[in-house]
Amino acid sequence: MAQGVEGLALSQISVERASFAIEALIRYAVHHEMMAPLDMPYVRNQLLELFHISEPCSAYREEQWEAIPEEPHHILEELLDCAYESGLIPDRTVTQRDLLDARIMGMLMPRPSELQNRFQRVQEAEGIERATADFYRINQKCNYIRTDRVRNNEYWLHRSEFGEMEMTINLSKPEKSPQEIALAAQLTASHYPECLLCADNVGYAGRLDHPARQNLRILPIKLNGEDWYFQYSPYVYYNEHSIIFHKEHFPMKLTRNTFARLLDFTEQFPHYFIGSNADLPIVGGSILSHDHFQAGKHTFPIERAPIDVQFVHPAYPGITVGIVRWPMSVLRLQSEQPDVLLQCADELYEQWKGYSDESVGVAAITNHGDKSIRHNTITPIVRRRGSLFEMDLVLRNNRTDEAHPEGIFHPHREHHHIKRENIGLIEVMGLAILPGRLKQDIERITMLLSDHGQWEEARSQLQETDSLYPHRAWVDQLLDQYGIMAADKAKQVILHEIGNKFVSILWQAGVFKNDAQGRDAFCRFAAACGYQRVEIPSAM
Repeated sequence: MAQGVEGLALSQISVERASFAIEALIRYAVHHEMMAPLDMPYVRNQLLELFHISEPCSAYREEQWEAIPEEPHHILEELLDCAYESGLIPDRTVTQRDLLDARIMGMLMPRPSELQNRFQRVQEAEGIERATADFYRINQKCNYIRTDRVRNNEYWLHRSEFGEMEMTINLSKPEKSPQEIALAAQLTASHYPECLLCADNVGYAGRLDHPARQNLRILPIKLNGEDWYFQYSPYVYYNEHSIIFHKEHFPMKLTRNTFARLLDFTEQFPHYFIGSNADLPIVGGSILSHDHFQAGKHTFPIERAPIDVQFVHPAYPGITVGIVRWPMSVLRLQSEQPDVLLQCADELYEQWKGYSDESVGVAAITNHGDKSIRHNTITPIVRRRGSLFEMDLVLRNNRTDEAHPEGIFHPHREHHHIKRENIGLIEVMGLAILPGRLKQDIERITMLLSDHGQWEEARSQLQETDSLYPHRAWVDQLLDQYGIMAADKAKQVILHEIGNKFVSILWQAGVFKNDAQGRDAFCRFAAACGYQRVEIPSAM
């Protein structure tokens, strides 16, 4: 046995496996430009110390190496198995393995300042688009972006009257076992880092209730003269999915400065869109405690949506404004002058914050005793379209009532068996992020729809704890509408109907519905802001 200073032990076979995997990982990192050849002895010794191995594998001096993989997952799996066998990690849970693999990959990574310098060199030599592509690739190669898990996500396109929607079932974030949840609950509460977005996460070792981030690297950027950071999301929902967050732990708040920051970003990163979640509960994102945006290199369905109604404003002759043909309520602003666009967007936002229309259930403010609560906000999105700056303002309202306690302009209860979470920025743009539980539910429902008698029997025996229990009425509806089907046809029908539900959810989240009454109400709001309706040029 190979004995370590802390009493950890590996069998001779495990030592050989681990030392060979260490060398393979080092060669992988050099090949993919995560580190320089000069760093190899240093990193090798760091990893040998971690695994309490006294010397490297016999092949470590060889200049040539066997085929080097594009991803590190198989090498890491070998090392993590050895870590468990030696007692370096106490169990084989995903949490423990993730904590260690981030530590391992962090040893292969450049220091944050070195990666920042590299980004600047590439940007100066080859341009910003090449610089972000290189930074994204490094984030993939170091396993911060979990490409192996992202591939597990289900993805399909859904044709609708508003264009093709993108549908995903999120399977990339592994669910914690009951044992892991119980252990995390026993931890002493920690307030460091303050949240998952804070810069203090860089290099953090993690714990059972907080991910390890030794392989996280962030880039400092200036937005509107303020200090912000740029990073990629570990579970990318689209190409080059990035997060831009404030240097300080400030709560989300939409102001004129928000629009200025978004426009500034697209001047610096013209190949990326950028958007912000709304700043109110129910219609906002999952993290309201730290001001942040999401960006990336992806064309969302909303970007392809045309203008249905166009307006002009006498004070803004250089700006076109229109209602987008979309299930939610979207005003699209276009101009070659970002300063003018900023002023126009801010005025519309200020008008919307105080706007009410009882005919369509929009109340800007409600009074509760001596307290007034604001309900109107927006989800802003900015992109470049050639020389134009383009901004979509998605009107939001977070009011609730007795019939809809989760939110009037929120997924209604008939859709909660598919999705009950907030409709955030990504879904506003037409990319559905559905819970992982649906994958197994879809498989079970597919089989049941291909055997009617089986469904009748199963339905009568369903308990409230069964994952199919919330789907009862929906399965009945599918059988009434489509009848008995072959399994492959049933799967197509289910995916199509889930897509229909997503479009319906977006419709429900729209404050001005995409019908005659809603369109008239939308035009009244535009008129109240001083806009005049005009004919749409044929080119649009």
